This record gives sequence, structure tokens and C-alpha cells, in this order.
Amino acid sequence: MAYKILVVDDEPHIRDVICFALEREGMATSTASNGAAAVMNFRPGNVDLIILDIGMPEMDGLEVCRRIRKISPCPILFLSARDEEIDRIVGFELGGDDYVTKPFSPRELVARVKAILKRSTKSTSDSFETSSSRDVSIGPITLSRSSRSVMFEDNPVNLTALEFSILEALLSRPDMVFERGQLMQAAYGHNVYVADRTIDSHIRNIRAKFAEVGGQAVIATVHGVGFKLARSDGRSP
Repeated sequence: MAYKILVVDDEPHIRDVICFALEREGMATSTASNGAAAVMNFRPGNVDLIILDIGMPEMDGLEVCRRIRKISPCPILFLSARDEEIDRIVGFELGGDDYVTKPFSPRELVARVKAILKRSTKSTSDSFETSSSRDVSIGPITLSRSSRSVMFEDNPVNLTALEFSILEALLSRPDMVFERGQLMQAAYGHNVYVADRTIDSHIRNIRAKFAEVGGQAVIATVHGVGFKLARSDGRSP
């Protein structure tokens, strides 16, 4: 079945361009011209991914994301006319999966959508995955590949698809220091470029979500290199 993409933007031309590009790749699209309509019509399970403009009047994309994240982990790709670092950070911290600035290349947008969708469904061929779908448990952290879920002790950790892929890479090689480029590949796949700051934002978000359930030292920064899994108990010293 075709992936179902919800395109939310207050500019009709932008909606048309995005829908045309996605439909050429065999995806099904629906649209909303404002944030309120997007929230009103969204139902968990009826959309595989949301392309969401941040700069809409009345209810902006960040508020739409806040509301949707209360009921669904559906992947969200933000669109914005601004390329400010603080906007990216806020978007990722609210649970966004990617961030594209206007004007954008429809081909690049489609590539990013495909990368997110690949990570939001079970994958059998990834350079950082094994062929097994068994759970991975290190210390109090358990990652289930089959259900795409993460637990810290008895507490669920609600990660986005990209955050899940980054953590999966780190858990798959707990003694390895990953460069940012390697984590980009784990999260986005090949041929999709994102800034280093994007990976840093995802790492920050993963840490914050573990901190909410008592995991204070899950990912360590190796200065000048990248990141690795931290001490096995996942607790602060």
C-alpha cells in the first residue's frame, strides 16, 4: 500500500508542488491549509508522515506538533522559511524528525521523506543493523527492533523514528565512538545530507527523554570525535 502523507501549509502553491512530487513517487497525499485543520483531521494510524510548515498564522507548526505528539509518534518533517538554529532546536525538541528550509528542492524533500519512512518501518537491510530482529539489552536499556520500542528499566522511552535509529546504532556497537557522519547515515540513510547540528539536536532530545525516566548518562560526548554509549547502568554518577 502507498504511504499516506499529510501536507500542511498555508500556501496553495507549496502544497501543490509537494503533493505532485510525492505522488510521482507513488505516495498518497492529503492536505490541510492551516494548523487547526491539521489537528482536527489527524487521527493516529491514518497518516504515515506529516510535512508541516512552521510559519502558519493562528496555530503555527510548532503548536501543531505539540498537540499531535500528545497522541501519536507519527513522523513530522518541518518546513520553514527561516534557517535559524534556534528554530531547528525547538523543532527537534518538540519531536520533529527533520527540518527543511524554503525554498527547497522537491527532489531533496522527497529523499528526506523516504529516509524518514524507511526508519519508521521495520528495516531488514541497514549497515548498523544485524539480520536479527531480537531485542538489544544493555544495562537498564532494552531496544526492541520488532516493535520499534525502547524501555529504560520498566519505563517506556518514546523516541521518534530517527532517534530510535540513532540509539540502535549506538547500542549495536556499545564500545564504538561514532562520528556524526556515521550517525547521519544510521538515521537518514545514504545520499541525504543534514548539518552536524541536526545530529546534536537529536542526541540532546534522546538524552532529555531518558532523563525524564531516570536515565541521566545514556550517551557520552567524545570531544572532537562524536558520541558513544555511556556507562552501562545509564545513571548519573
